[in-house]
Amino acid sequence: MAKPKVGFYWCASCGGCEEAIVDLHEDLLVVAEKIDIVFWPCAMDFKYQDVRDMSENEIDITFINGAIRTEEQEEMANLLREKSKILISFGACSQIGGIPGLANFHDRDSIFQSSYGSTCPSVDNPDFIVPQTKTDVPEGELTLPAFHNTVKSTDQVVEVDYYLPGCSPAPYLTLNAINTLLAGKRPEKGTVLAPVKALCDTCDRKDSKPDKIMLKDIKRVSEVELDPEECLLAQGIICMGPITRSGCTQGGEGRCIKANMPCRGCYGPIPEVQDVGASMISAIASIIGIEGEENMSDEHVEKIMDTVVDPAGTFYRFSLATSYLRRKLNDYAKDNN
Repeated sequence: MAKPKVGFYWCASCGGCEEAIVDLHEDLLVVAEKIDIVFWPCAMDFKYQDVRDMSENEIDITFINGAIRTEEQEEMANLLREKSKILISFGACSQIGGIPGLANFHDRDSIFQSSYGSTCPSVDNPDFIVPQTKTDVPEGELTLPAFHNTVKSTDQVVEVDYYLPGCSPAPYLTLNAINTLLAGKRPEKGTVLAPVKALCDTCDRKDSKPDKIMLKDIKRVSEVELDPEECLLAQGIICMGPITRSGCTQGGEGRCIKANMPCRGCYGPIPEVQDVGASMISAIASIIGIEGEENMSDEHVEKIMDTVVDPAGTFYRFSLATSYLRRKLNDYAKDNN
């Protein structure tokens, strides 16, 4: 009996999701015995033409990680969708835009200016030469993929069957997803293959959380010595646990919490949350106060909220590309998606 054919592809990401596959450790060998890896250019010598030569739906399962930033990544997402029976959005960047999605606070021209122009002190480029999609050289024509103005999640480009969240996905979730799909136990299309409970509901520190948190100020982790057992929100640290899926460990608190760092939201929103940033801002605003003062002035609340450094980057760290904001609008952005 032929083994299921599986593919992996890396778009705009740091490469951590590729490492997440390797982090299966000895289980990777068990999985490799059950499948036929037909495309994994990061790890093996596969070519794009190998995929183009495949018939429609020839690949049983493809994992795509990373956001869609360039013309090449968009082309490959469409090609792999055509060739795959099941397409899995693997990791935060693919699912909700991730860190690459923060580039949507800028447009292509300003990004090129900061990288190749006078605003970058280490660059000597007086003629402001930037990457071109086509360049003639004596040997012929060289081409580069176009750099899109907007970073997108995978499902903003192609239809996605399932999602595996995280930066990067926990190995046990990856293994569970592979084994479930190989066994033919397909959940409902569009399912996020991770627990639905919020991280706060599974956190080992939840018993230290007061019945009613009152934030009289907001601190950064570099400004205080954090209690490793107390709820981080109760300590005045912005923690995205209330609106973020659990699942970053097999039980108890998440990986960042174990390191005494607040959750940043990489596992994406719980089902009830439509916009990560708006929901978290609302949650923070609802607990700002001083015990004994029932009615704080708007000016006092605003003063506290102003202590949040880079609020958009804080509350939309992983989700900007799929939020209601999506990107900063300007004339270029309106005309060039």
